[in-house]
Amino acid sequence: MAVGELASKTLHELRVLLDARKTSAEEILNDLLARIERLNSSLHAYIAVDADRLRRQLSTPSGGDRNSRLQGLPITMKDNLCIAGEEVTCASRMLAGHRPPYDATVTNRLKAAGALLIPRANMDEFAFGSSTENSAFGVTRNPWAMDRVPGGSSGGSAAAVAGDLAVAALGSDTGGSIRQPASFCGVVGLKPTYGRVSRYGLIAFASSLDQIGPITKDVTDCAWLLSVMAGHDPRDSTSAPVEVPDYAASLGHDIKGLRIGIPKEYLVEGIGREVRAAIDAAVKTFEGLGARCEPVSLPHTPYATATYYIIATAEASSNLARYDGVQYGFRSPNSRTLSELYLNTRAEGFGSESKRRIILGTYVLSHGYYDAYYLKGLKVRTLIKQDFDQALSRCDVLLTPTSPTPAFRIGEKLSDPLQMYLSDIFTISANLAGVPALSLPCGFSSEGLPIGMQLLAAPFREETLLQAAHAYEQATEWHRKKPSLP
Repeated sequence: MAVGELASKTLHELRVLLDARKTSAEEILNDLLARIERLNSSLHAYIAVDADRLRRQLSTPSGGDRNSRLQGLPITMKDNLCIAGEEVTCASRMLAGHRPPYDATVTNRLKAAGALLIPRANMDEFAFGSSTENSAFGVTRNPWAMDRVPGGSSGGSAAAVAGDLAVAALGSDTGGSIRQPASFCGVVGLKPTYGRVSRYGLIAFASSLDQIGPITKDVTDCAWLLSVMAGHDPRDSTSAPVEVPDYAASLGHDIKGLRIGIPKEYLVEGIGREVRAAIDAAVKTFEGLGARCEPVSLPHTPYATATYYIIATAEASSNLARYDGVQYGFRSPNSRTLSELYLNTRAEGFGSESKRRIILGTYVLSHGYYDAYYLKGLKVRTLIKQDFDQALSRCDVLLTPTSPTPAFRIGEKLSDPLQMYLSDIFTISANLAGVPALSLPCGFSSEGLPIGMQLLAAPFREETLLQAAHAYEQATEWHRKKPSLP
């Protein structure tokens, strides 16, 4: 096979080849590493890849489940997911050299399934961003157009999957950080229900919003990964004791009669003309498959962005208070007193976007402003959740654009943080409401850039979400298109 041919396949395609003994785990890894070596210097999807360590790890019996679908298959990990003994930095100087002594729960479950884990997909520092331009280790580029961003904060994971530098990957999603990069890069990305996947071992951004999820080349791979990752974990107090079905086994079912709601608040002025056309075409495709599409309302949607950036920054400022140069991570060498140590360490260790969010969060939690901002934000969050509860009592699935535009140019929004924040306007509500949401390709712009569609369902109804996404995917060819890379 030509270099990159194995790397371009899905998990389920590679499983067939492995089971038929037409390839081996070693051949798959070597093909993937050859493509990473050839292209990562241009895309910068990975911060670093230790090829020798990965080959040694593969040659050592893992003790994983030999009957698992993932046995011997490589999965790329975002640089905020802990792997025991491996460096994890959240793409920040603040955590340079940090090697956790424990595995994240998702890490443990993937290892138990026999998967080979490839760390450190690039990301926005501490997951603060929508473009992967805020990494302390450099910008990731979109495989479809090298002058465009891949989205963020899981931009490295999405770019790696789209460019065949990864077979599949994990990301984290606090306000759209899996779905928006999946949309920009033309791949599938799923944010599970809050509590469906354990957050233990995920370096926290905003603890009431964060979720770990898969980024894959198609819906089947997404279902495979979620089946392994999901499930109750006593080490995460927010983990839900809810049964996990075999999501892949439910794919391929007829969706005739499926009720799909189209929220009118998501198809408003400001959405790109080509994005709107792609969504309208997707609705017609679903109707052709027998689904019933009807308008619905999520009336508090206009308040979602303000609510999110109050709650998320407040929780971020609390979570990042632990980085003080005392226990672990970066410590400024230019300090004579404890106060100087705190000030210098944070000034030198955090990037500009991290500092901005810490300042915003500290402000909304401060005396005299807590009730006016943070408490009010929590109340509006409840109203947003009630909107989803009401809409999803009438419908099985909601359908929206993932992003108002295709991928924007590198540097285009860096000088205007508000415009950067608004690029997540269609994704943040799902995190506030805690519902599952999935992005999958539904078209391309006239410039050849992917356009993503978002599907949302009621809590713990990922099975319905995946069934609907799979039915649409099988009726279209968008997921089969690949970017042209050297």
